[in-house]
Amino acid sequence: MNDAAVVAEAREVLRDGGLRGSFLVRDLDSGAELGIEADLVWPVASLVKVPLAVATLERAARGELDAAAPVTVEPGRVSTPGPTGLSRFRHPATIAVEDLAYLAVAVSDSTAADALLQLTPPDQVTAELRRLGVGGISVRFLMRELASTPAELLDPADLHVAHSLAIAGATPTGGHVVAQLDIARANTGSARAFVDLLQALWRPSVVEPAVAARVRELMGATVMRHRLAPDFSSDASLWSSKTGTLLNLRHEIGVVEHADGQAFAVAALTESQVAAAVQPEAEALMAQVARMLRDQLRRFDRR
Repeated sequence: MNDAAVVAEAREVLRDGGLRGSFLVRDLDSGAELGIEADLVWPVASLVKVPLAVATLERAARGELDAAAPVTVEPGRVSTPGPTGLSRFRHPATIAVEDLAYLAVAVSDSTAADALLQLTPPDQVTAELRRLGVGGISVRFLMRELASTPAELLDPADLHVAHSLAIAGATPTGGHVVAQLDIARANTGSARAFVDLLQALWRPSVVEPAVAARVRELMGATVMRHRLAPDFSSDASLWSSKTGTLLNLRHEIGVVEHADGQAFAVAALTESQVAAAVQPEAEALMAQVARMLRDQLRRFDRR
């Protein structure tokens, strides 16, 4: 089956499952890639924690921040399902800067991420990405904004209402009645932009080698392994990744490294047209489509 046929089949799988998405898979050595709407801009939710970690650790490498400096973080005291780590703490905690980066990436702790954003504000994170030659990712607000959507105003039994609003509230140009889903106001990026960032972390680039190695380690330690990991983890492969979730958005970026030396960067950014908070079928479909694209590249090695 040729590339066009595989992409057409992948689009059909997404459509039949009530998903719309952007995907890109790239061989990190040959540069060969295969994707679907890879340049479309999306609100990226917690995916932004990866560039935040890069910016934080780059500043530490230059001596602008002390990675071991203690930071006292106020507890999130969140009790609703979803948030992790310090976001659920009941009491203040003092944690080193580098360990906040671990919590932000590996545990997807938004309170830890916001503590880092107090040190390196959103516009500075974006500027750091540009300095590193990574375009297409824009950081505009703190992570706490993601916890103030219509979903937080409703009882759990009524979450389908918030998801219905997320589905119906979009405009053709990327605007949205929910600010966190409006690409003019949200933290945004594209599948291609995130694959470019992964390329810079997994292969030699202007990113400080020690910084790239640490971010790879953090992504390898992620505890969120319910989405693409089942299709990319095995005894003969290593999957390092970061998820992002907000209302009807389900995203994941990562790199799969095979025992034979091949490595592929993967970005899957999707939105569901089904008004339900829990959709394991959507998670499985995302993985299926990403795997189809990777398998096609791996089958016809272009190196």
